[in-house]
This record gives sequence, structure tokens and C-alpha cells, in this order.
Amino acid sequence: MKYRSVTATRRGSPEVLRTEEHNLRAPRTGEVRIRTLAAGVCLPDVTARYGQTPVAPRTPFVPGYAIIGTVDAPGQGVTTVAAGDRVAALSVFGGYAEYIYLPEEELIPVPEGLNPAEAVTVVLNYLVAFQVLHRRAKVKAGDKVLIVGASGGVGTALLQLGKLAGLKMYGLASRSKHSVVTALGATPIDYHSQDWCSVVREAEPDGLDAVFDGIGGHYIDQGYSLLRRGGRLVEYGNPLSLRRLLVLLAKVALLTALPNGRSVKLYSTSVSKFNRRPFLEDWATLFRLLRERKIRPIIQKRFPILEAAQANELLEGGQVIGNIVLPASEWL
Repeated sequence: MKYRSVTATRRGSPEVLRTEEHNLRAPRTGEVRIRTLAAGVCLPDVTARYGQTPVAPRTPFVPGYAIIGTVDAPGQGVTTVAAGDRVAALSVFGGYAEYIYLPEEELIPVPEGLNPAEAVTVVLNYLVAFQVLHRRAKVKAGDKVLIVGASGGVGTALLQLGKLAGLKMYGLASRSKHSVVTALGATPIDYHSQDWCSVVREAEPDGLDAVFDGIGGHYIDQGYSLLRRGGRLVEYGNPLSLRRLLVLLAKVALLTALPNGRSVKLYSTSVSKFNRRPFLEDWATLFRLLRERKIRPIIQKRFPILEAAQANELLEGGQVIGNIVLPASEWL
């Protein structure tokens, strides 16, 4: 029996993504074969394809950072899941495929009854948003915060979760996306045509409690300048290269050491490999919020999994609001 994946055959634009066929093999000891029900399309998929990450994967590789699926066959020694169970994973790679093989310990339990196309947004984008809010910034009701890139997958998740937390929010987004930012409870600021730092300072002369940034570069310095004493900037963006990572670490150390009470905190999902407990707790919380419809993922477009190249092209165009997902045909 065969299955198909979408493979990055070399570095470059979405045209390098090609459909390939593979033999469906039995899972190895401790491994689980999963039929993919939905995969997310996210910026780390794009930067990995271009090699813009501190540890770039070798080509060819199958992108796909987050998946929802059904256990198709557990390997020998697997005890925590059985055939037919609904699971998720931060796969990092391999998600653009009809089937994926993952170690048992990397699987995340998923409640029955959730739409996979919506639930896959929880695995990465809502997880990042929840953890930067509650585990890194430790926000509380009434806090005044700025969200850089407020209209994207993580940005819209931050807005929804921030509204649930009772935050006063400002969101940077292009003017065409302001209606979404407003609808999600924030004051939109156009970073193209407005001096956004001046706008925030005028609105909040005492400073912000937190800034959330997934872009980096000058947004770190400018966002940091808007903090009150005791304020926190949480940086969760990809530094794009090892050199930039080292520069970022040096900048964080310098800014945090300044005697003004402000701090810069880094966030990465990679620490989930070393301490799974808080991640499993937060995924369970987010799946519950999704089931209760307290969060409602914005999905701009759904593509079949094998049309991942078109999905990547749309994401790179910069006009996406919310999420793009790759569901199996029955969830389109």
C-alpha cells in the first residue's frame, strides 16, 4: 500500500514542494502510525524550506509542524494509545503527508468531537499564544498589552485568549485587517502608515504591562521602549539563523540587565521535549476552550493536504488573516 507526502526537494519558494509516493510500512517498536486528519500551515514551515532557521533541516524533507490524526497502527510496546484514538503532535516536520510515524511519547490526546481543521490550530498557534500570555508574561485582568502581528495565526489567538483574560489590547496590523482586530476586542494600529510607538505612548502614557512579538528585529527595541517599569516583552519569533540567535540572546541579556525594571523573555516550543507536563496541561485547557466554543479559530482557507504548495504560496503573500489548514478530504 502507498501513501503520499508533499516534500521540499530543495531550498526555495513553494515551487520546490513536490508530491511524492511512499510505501506504507509497519510502525517500529515504540512508534505509532497515524493517518493525518489535518495539518497546520505556519511560518516555521516556510522558514525551514528556505533554510532560515538556526538549525535548518537537510533537503529533501517533509514540512508540517503540527498535526491532528487518528492512530492507524501502534507499534510493538506502545501502551498509551490504541488504533482509532484521536491524537495530535508537534511534529515539527512530516505533517504534510497522508500518514506520519511518530514516537509514542510525542503524542497529545485529543478529545472526541472536535473538528480536526479547527483543533490543529490549537496544537501550535493557540498553544504559543496561551503560554506567552500565562506562563511567560503571567498576565492578569486589566493589564495593557500590545500584540505585534495581531492578524496572523498566533496574533488572532492572542487576541481571543487576551479577551478571555480581561486584557486591554492594542494590535499592530495592516489597515485592511483592522476590522478583524477590532472584532476580537483590540484597538488596531496600522504599522504601515502610523507611528505606532507614538500612538501607543499617547494612549498609554504610563506604559504597557506586556508586549508580544513574533517578528523580532526593531520591534524588540521599540516594543521594549513602550513598557512600564515591571513590564515584560515576550519574544517568540524565529531568529532565522544561528548568528541572529546569538545576537538576540545578547540583546535579551543586555535589555533585561538594565536598571529600569523591564524584562525581555524568550519563548520556544522546543522546551516541550524536556518538560512535557505544562504543555499537556495547556493543550488540555485549550481543547476544552475549543469544545466550549470560548475560542473560535479563524481559518481563512482550507486546502487538501496534497495542495500544500498553494497553501504556502498564500501564506507567503502576507494577506492571510488567522490560519491556513490542510485537512484530509472529509474535513474540507
